[in-house]
Amino acid sequence: MGDVTTSEELTSWTTLELKNQILELVKNRHLEPLKAKVEFYKNELAPYFAELSQRNPFPKVGEQVAIAIGVWVPIWSTIPFQDILPGRIHEQSYQIFHNDGYYANIARYALGHESGFWRKFASKLPAYDLMILQQYSVENEQWNIKNVGIFQAWGNREIPLTIEDADNWFTKNVESKFKTASSKIDLQQELELEKMDRNTVKKFKKVYLATSFLEHLYIDNDFRLVKSQREVTQRPSYTIAVRRD
Repeated sequence: MGDVTTSEELTSWTTLELKNQILELVKNRHLEPLKAKVEFYKNELAPYFAELSQRNPFPKVGEQVAIAIGVWVPIWSTIPFQDILPGRIHEQSYQIFHNDGYYANIARYALGHESGFWRKFASKLPAYDLMILQQYSVENEQWNIKNVGIFQAWGNREIPLTIEDADNWFTKNVESKFKTASSKIDLQQELELEKMDRNTVKKFKKVYLATSFLEHLYIDNDFRLVKSQREVTQRPSYTIAVRRD
């Protein structure tokens, strides 16, 4: 298809061609530093996002909720908090929407997994699983996102964190922490549970306490382009996510 990046030329592409080209462009680029990703979005991806947003089959937010329910894998993102911790396993990162108004970002971290040299030294270390739990609703034709919990767990790095495992962990936390009247999350206790360093705790607190804005530039049954902001004044982040069952 060549390096077509002008909006005028992209209008002649099919929606499938646009989606496939976006996935091709970001292949193997998820480990790049945030600054490089932001530049890459501006210089390469923006026209594709703009064209697909014109073709969004579900522009009404109220219709998007039913489409979003299920499991998604973020293929590429400029969201800063995803890589606050080192060693995130791209293939074991999930966004899961339940139909009870809860939504979770879950990722497994295993230090050294991406380096052949370090892998043998790190192989005895446990994997670290992190879940940012959120509530979602639709208000005034907008997604309303509220952070409600941060959960951590240690796992065996030899046993992958599957979709089923992640989904069960999500369900268990919602049922035990939020569906009983006496439940209350103590963020300080959750974050200090595993003795995170002070800087990381500070970053998580900032993410947690912020109001999140989320907009689907494009959403269909198997592909999402999401624009999000932690504050109105903050630089927007962009995420490409594909359906996983």
